[in-house]
Amino acid sequence: MKRHSWLLGVALALAWLVLNDAKTMAQFVFAALLAALLVRAVRRLRPTHPSVHRLAHVGPLLLHVLVDILRSNFGVARLAFRRGLPRRSGFVDVPIELRDPHGLAVLAAIVTSTPGTVWAGVADDGRSLRLHVLDVADEAALVRTIQERYERPLRRIFE
Repeated sequence: MKRHSWLLGVALALAWLVLNDAKTMAQFVFAALLAALLVRAVRRLRPTHPSVHRLAHVGPLLLHVLVDILRSNFGVARLAFRRGLPRRSGFVDVPIELRDPHGLAVLAAIVTSTPGTVWAGVADDGRSLRLHVLDVADEAALVRTIQERYERPLRRIFE
């Protein structure tokens, strides 16, 4: 196993052991062999490997994501429990400069994990992403938030 793929192997083996309530040595050996084979098979499916450049930007990005997830949870709960509030849902196109596929995958995970927003796709030219948003009060502010709080740090990390 190369690079950090051994971490994937350990995670797979542990998941197997926990899910199967492993108690025997044979189960431990089987989990290790299965994890090694899966990691080897998956490595061949990935044509590129991520290149992380500036890890110092990961912490602030993670903090922004956690704060935004908390805020969004309260916003969605407010919309769900107060029936009189108007819902302005719709699609929003966000221009992006991020090109790294791993950075785009992380951006998709961030956007989709934030309640009230769902990643709906990337334009054919790769220059904008489409989001479905539950409540779009200010589309320009949402675009700025995605670009400044998520895309910019991801570009620093992956490009």
